[in-house]
Amino acid sequence: MGRGPSIEGRKNAEDARRGKIFTKLIREITIAARNGGDPASNARLRLGIDKALSANMTKDTIERAVKRGSGADGADNMEELRYEGYGPGGVALIIDTMTDNSVRTVADVRHALAKHGGNLGTSGSVAFQFARVGEIVFDTKTAEAEEKVLEAALEAGADDIVSENGKSTVLCAPESFESVKAALIGAGFASLSDDVVMRPANRVAVAGDDAEALHDLFDWLDELDDVQDVYHNAALPDPT
Repeated sequence: MGRGPSIEGRKNAEDARRGKIFTKLIREITIAARNGGDPASNARLRLGIDKALSANMTKDTIERAVKRGSGADGADNMEELRYEGYGPGGVALIIDTMTDNSVRTVADVRHALAKHGGNLGTSGSVAFQFARVGEIVFDTKTAEAEEKVLEAALEAGADDIVSENGKSTVLCAPESFESVKAALIGAGFASLSDDVVMRPANRVAVAGDDAEALHDLFDWLDELDDVQDVYHNAALPDPT
């Protein structure tokens, strides 16, 4: 009779996953700190630190990343690069990376796309289909919950609220993200996720083999150390 993964194996896998998340968060903080190491006057740094604390990163690790980015603890040679392209089913993709070797990164991203029936596009080829917005998601399984989030969000200065499949997504300008989030938390709501993202204007329905290939592509890109975020305009079927 076959045996499932051992406790040690599961722990090693979880540790590896946690390590990847920490690597991405440290890079984000380091890059953000280039515009100033004081989170009080650097909104991007505040957001990065908030994400790191939510992932249980230690304050010492966060402080080292801030010092490295601000130049107080030695210079770093990371740069931000954004790639645009298409995946299975003609899905538009924005792939944000942070790298110390752009030749390696573009080769890795191009290979990942080609392996899954996609291709790398030119700068601006798909970005026009997306807008940068603050996005805060809440669990609202009842009409009453939806109404409460809607009222609180509009009062807080949100631009729009989209409710579907038992969730309400509050949308706001990036500059309003922190104040809207703080107001909703202050009103007693707990978010499922919150971030400033690239949100598509419209979504393309993807199913069958294309959906499977797209999930595989996302997993592949997630395994690349240089990839920070992947945004897409696919409407994927709910997992069964």
